Amino acid sequence: MKKLLILVMACYGLNARSQVNDSENFLYLYSDSAIYAKKIRLRPDFTGSWSLRADSRRVPIKQVKFFSNEDGFFANTRNNDLFSRVSFAERIMEGKINLYQEVTYDPVPFDLDNYHFRHRREQSVNARMFYNKGFSDLKKISYYNLSNDMADNQESLDLLKGYRKSMRVGTAMYVGAGAAFLASAITLLSNSGFKKQNTPTFGHLPDYKSKNYTVSFILAAMSGGLGIGGFLKQRSGLKKVESAFDVYNR
Repeated sequence: MKKLLILVMACYGLNARSQVNDSENFLYLYSDSAIYAKKIRLRPDFTGSWSLRADSRRVPIKQVKFFSNEDGFFANTRNNDLFSRVSFAERIMEGKINLYQEVTYDPVPFDLDNYHFRHRREQSVNARMFYNKGFSDLKKISYYNLSNDMADNQESLDLLKGYRKSMRVGTAMYVGAGAAFLASAITLLSNSGFKKQNTPTFGHLPDYKSKNYTVSFILAAMSGGLGIGGFLKQRSGLKKVESAFDVYNR
C-alpha cells in the first residue's frame, strides 16, 4: 500500500510538471502546482521584504520554486543557501540539463513600481552556478553531482573527468605557489640588512656588503608562475564542464 501511494504521488508530480506551459508567465510552487498570470513581479512590500505578485495576488517567495516572466526564467536558490536565505538564479542554458547563474534584484524601481534584476555580466561556467533537469531541485556544480546526472552520456563523463583532473592539478599548483611565496618571504627577511666582511679595510674600518637576495627573487618568481599556472589550469577545467553541458544537450 505504501509503495502504491508513493507511485501515485510521483505520477502526480510528473503530470503537474508536464502540464506547465512555458510560453506563459507563471509561478511554479514547491507543491508542484503552477499559477499563471498576465504579469508577474518581484517587489518589496510595506515591511521591505520581497514578495512575488501574480497580477493582484501576493505569493510568499518561500513557496515559489521557479517563476517565468518577460525578464526570463528564474529559480529559487534558498535550498542551496546555508542559512536558507531567498535569492534567485536565472536560467542561462536550457535543454535536457539547465544551467543557472545567480542574479541580484535592484531595490530601486526601473519605472514606477516595476523592478528588474540588475544587469548581469555573462560568465563562463563556474562552481558558483547551479543546474537541474526539468523542474527538479537545483544542484551546485561539482564533479560528484554532474557525474551522477550525466551518467547516461559517456562523452560528457569523459569531459568531467578531464575537469576533475584539471582542478586537482590547479589546486596543487596554488599550494606550491603559496609555499614558494612563504619561502621567499622567509629568505628575504633572513637576508635583510648588511653583512660584515672579515677582510680589513683602510683605517681598520668595518666593511659592509649587502646580502644576496637572488634566492628570494627566484622563489617569488616561482610563486607567481605557479599561481598563474594554477589559474589557467582550473580555467581550462571549467571549459570542459561547459563542453560537457553542450554535449549532453545535443
